[in-house]
Amino acid sequence: MKPRISMITLGVDDFKKSVDFYETGLGLPRMQSEGEDVAFFTMNGAWLGIYPKSLLARDAGVPNDGAKFSGITLAHNLPGKGEVDALVSDAVKAGATLVKPPQDTFWGGYSGYFADPDGYLWEVAWNPHFWIGPGD
Repeated sequence: MKPRISMITLGVDDFKKSVDFYETGLGLPRMQSEGEDVAFFTMNGAWLGIYPKSLLARDAGVPNDGAKFSGITLAHNLPGKGEVDALVSDAVKAGATLVKPPQDTFWGGYSGYFADPDGYLWEVAWNPHFWIGPGD
């Protein structure tokens, strides 16, 4: 298996609200898709899927019985502290909940967390030890 993530699918409670958040609020490019209850967004090297939580649970064959933290966070790395501040601010303006304001980290970087409308945690970070960006 090659070490990569091709797609992350988020099971959401309010499909329209989540699609609006990612498409309009964060400005992610939405791909054309055939279904009315699924949305795909092109990421740099992967795709983000938005799908109703009940349908995703059914597809995976698991119960849709609660909103516990799944142990998964999504991360977005940027080339500087200013970009981290700007993106976290934009996300909050678009409807995200600020979980942890951007701040210097113990590992020498700078990061903060927000939760999207369904509570999925996103870390927005600058890492001075490496930078992986568009085309890298």
